[in-house]
Amino acid sequence: MKHSRPILAVHGGAGSRDVTIRQRASLEEALRQGYAVLDAGRSGLAAVECAIRALERSGLFNAGVGSARQLDGGQRMDASIMEGRGLQAGAVASIEGIRHPIAAARLVLERTNHVLLAGKPASRFARHFGLEAMPRTAGARQATTLGGRGPAAERTKALYNLMTGRRRGRRTSETVGAVALDAAGTVAAGASTGGIAVMLPGRVGDTPLIGCGVYADNEAGAVSMTGIGENIIRLAVAKEIADRLAAGEAPSVAAARVLKRLVARIHGAAGALVLSAEGRLAIRHTTPHMAAGYWNGTGRPVVAGQFQ
Repeated sequence: MKHSRPILAVHGGAGSRDVTIRQRASLEEALRQGYAVLDAGRSGLAAVECAIRALERSGLFNAGVGSARQLDGGQRMDASIMEGRGLQAGAVASIEGIRHPIAAARLVLERTNHVLLAGKPASRFARHFGLEAMPRTAGARQATTLGGRGPAAERTKALYNLMTGRRRGRRTSETVGAVALDAAGTVAAGASTGGIAVMLPGRVGDTPLIGCGVYADNEAGAVSMTGIGENIIRLAVAKEIADRLAAGEAPSVAAARVLKRLVARIHGAAGALVLSAEGRLAIRHTTPHMAAGYWNGTGRPVVAGQFQ
């Protein structure tokens, strides 16, 4: 698909479950809110943040208010954002108590000389700039938690079983993300997540790692990934797709080839939003479903649960 107008695409994760009616509505609303930013002549970076914020506050995805919890009960979130003109990027990992981790990631990009802040210092950084705190009622997605309950021996055994592969929990995959091309011709990408359903405390996935979960370069395009982060990290998937775009491959070809390699080499499962610098878009996934959509401001936003 080739577009001469600004374009925005969003995703709400890839996995075995189809998108729900409420999630479809939330994705469409995120597209409308984000595209209004583009339509006002603002940057793709601002549009990506706006769209992801809408998904974070919905509580319908594994991001922001809806984030999963790690095994000790902590709700630690990751996010990143990048723009393609100057290759500026910002990210946070294991941030806690902040409603919109994507806003913290953008602050890292704009207010510091760093790319990634992690843990409690990232949370303090966000509070310093007055970012909205997580509502006390958040945490509807209760992954199995082991912190502070049950005999110590039982908690130790459960952790051991997890670490040795004897315990398998449902892997939450509804990471959210977005890519955009603005009127000035600059691409941007972002993503936000609460991780997976069964996580050791301190686990960090691909989302805050530039080149793994996201990448944006005006000489190539923009990429936002979703799926099992451990797999995506091992192939630095977003950067590999972007490199193929820079070499002249179409978004659909670049995404398909890299995802095929992900499956062949490490049996990975993932989905990708891929937007070229010229505005050609591809949405590809190796999973049965991927909640995603796009809009160029004409007609009605396109939202679906499968794209191949």
